[in-house]
Amino acid sequence: MKCAAGVDVGSTQTKAVVIDEAGRIVGRSLIDTGANVIKAAEDAFQVALEGSEVSEQDIAYVVGTGYGRYKVTFGDTQVTEISCHGRGAVHMFPGTRTVLDMGGQDSKAISVQPSGEIVDFCMNDKCAAGTGRFLGAAANALEIPLDDLGPTALESERPVRISTTCTVFAEAEVLAWLGKGKTVEDILWGVHQSIAARTFGLLRRVGIEDEITFTGGVALNVGMIKAMEDKLEKKLNVSGESHYMGALGAALFAMDSALAGEPRKIEEMA
Repeated sequence: MKCAAGVDVGSTQTKAVVIDEAGRIVGRSLIDTGANVIKAAEDAFQVALEGSEVSEQDIAYVVGTGYGRYKVTFGDTQVTEISCHGRGAVHMFPGTRTVLDMGGQDSKAISVQPSGEIVDFCMNDKCAAGTGRFLGAAANALEIPLDDLGPTALESERPVRISTTCTVFAEAEVLAWLGKGKTVEDILWGVHQSIAARTFGLLRRVGIEDEITFTGGVALNVGMIKAMEDKLEKKLNVSGESHYMGALGAALFAMDSALAGEPRKIEEMA
């Protein structure tokens, strides 16, 4: 049985997914990207293999994606993260017509066809506002672990209004509200609502159609899911694999090449 792999090298984290011929995920990994992007790609691939009970010799094709896709030196080709998130989202949720990918450094609104092909896309254009980095700035200012942001925000009773559109000033505004006696919960829910409002505008530029699938690392944040659903007035498709959607899409493109009989360009990692 042939297997294929996708490696998504993101700005903060690198993901790898191994799939079988049926498109089932048989191995996955998630590690911090760090300063050595080439090593992050290699390590993520190896960890995914170790968890899959598949040997490197069983991998018929590898596709790299993400901002560091050209650093996947053992990959056979590269595909943009926009195409990979679209493909992965439709594979996971076949009714997907709109994809929201929210990562550490940018957010993307993507319109897709039933086949997963891209119709249109739009990226945030105001530095890192509306991204995971914006949430990270709030977490740093309040000294709260990232994993606690969403649950804490959902305890809010009277959210504040976050006006800044720049991550650089986000910490200053958060601390200013804290100095005015506002609760951590209300400040955080204000941050989530601010991101949701900016993201809503991004989605409107490509057209908001049912179904909407939420991908990327921020899709793990329950507060962000709730803020987006409130703004959109509809439910989002979210799964435990949402963080791996780009790598999954890359693996699906890799399997296309494997099934078409395209040989590996690089037999093994240097």
